[in-house]
Amino acid sequence: MHFPSTVLRLREQAFSNSQHHVPCFHSLAAHYCRVAPQRHLAHVSSYSDNPIVFFTACTYRRKAILDDAQCHEILRSIWTDSARNGWWVGHYILMPDHVHFFARPEVDGQPMAKWIQMWKGVSSRRIAKAFNLPPPIWQADYFDHYLRSTESYSQKWDYVEQNPVRAGLVERFEDWPYRGTSHDLML
Repeated sequence: MHFPSTVLRLREQAFSNSQHHVPCFHSLAAHYCRVAPQRHLAHVSSYSDNPIVFFTACTYRRKAILDDAQCHEILRSIWTDSARNGWWVGHYILMPDHVHFFARPEVDGQPMAKWIQMWKGVSSRRIAKAFNLPPPIWQADYFDHYLRSTESYSQKWDYVEQNPVRAGLVERFEDWPYRGTSHDLML
């Protein structure tokens, strides 16, 4: 697997002289959610003014709470309304303990970290109240990956939507009820 020199340089800077665990770069999203390191890579800036970004966010301590119709509705409604904050969420899939989704910022949208903090905060309050759960609901950080083309978006989604099948949760991805599309990001 090849990584741009900028990403490798940021990784080296973030973990140089550090005794913290360095995430496995070959399966960064999966490994990142298993054991959140105390120090994280800096989120790399955009390749364009209006990129599509792939996100993975995990529940705190990988608690399996997201494969539920009420959680699905909470997140779907937040992401549908998030366009008010300058971010459009496209395809998404909820797994029991993490979520994958694609989003695209408007040129004048909120900074990524602020927007992520907003939807995590709102969803945490709603999920905690709905299920009488103590906070936190989400791990503090998240994984993001800027897609370089619309073809990359389609290919990544084709792979991600198979996650419930690979996890043995359903036989066909079409049978997984906790997925959808809030907005068409290809417009």
